[in-house]
Amino acid sequence: MSPARVPPVARAGTVGTVGTAGAARTTLLVIAKEPVPGRVKTRLTPPFTPAEAARLAEAALADTLTTVATLPARRRVLVLDGRPGPWLPDGYEVLPQRAGGLDERIAGAFAACDGPALLVGMDTPQLAPAVLAPVLAPDGWTACGAWFGPAADGGFWALGLADPDPDLVRGVPMSTERTGALQRRRLLDAGLTVRDLPVLRDVDTAEDAAEIAARTDGRFAAEHARLRRAVLR
Repeated sequence: MSPARVPPVARAGTVGTVGTAGAARTTLLVIAKEPVPGRVKTRLTPPFTPAEAARLAEAALADTLTTVATLPARRRVLVLDGRPGPWLPDGYEVLPQRAGGLDERIAGAFAACDGPALLVGMDTPQLAPAVLAPVLAPDGWTACGAWFGPAADGGFWALGLADPDPDLVRGVPMSTERTGALQRRRLLDAGLTVRDLPVLRDVDTAEDAAEIAARTDGRFAAEHARLRRAVLR
């Protein structure tokens, strides 16, 4: 039987809420590519080889999936371009990504949800449970139509929708310095009350990778350290 729909999302300037949805009604989405050399993290080459860049991508994805697996949620879904590998922990549904640009792929991920949903990418291995705690709190969706996690490069690393509507993402230009601002404006123009998450840095360049590895102690940091030692030999 299909789960019940949540009440309509709160609009800016109104008193209405979606209730105390919290973790029990929130779907957590991770959108990712299979870490195949030459298809992921191409901006890390050089100094890394395509195979090394793929290993860093796999480590970043594994860290993200492990973190999300520790969080309370109604569902945990990996929206994947490619095939699952040994880096996928238990407890996930796996859905294929929709064809098209990144906006269409994100829209497709939200289209598979019924009720509040939060989407994150595979580029922030430093993500910690405490960062997402406000979304999953009992009042996380109270008087809140969307959660927005801005990225340091002008994009966004997280997007949460109380009432997932693919048209809130579809058509937003992706992978530009203005993507985050344009996406957030789309939410506001739709009348949603938006709450912000902290700014995080994506793993895009070798400089990003070094900065993030220095601030975390997961699999990504260990793989980065191993590869750097190999480069310096």
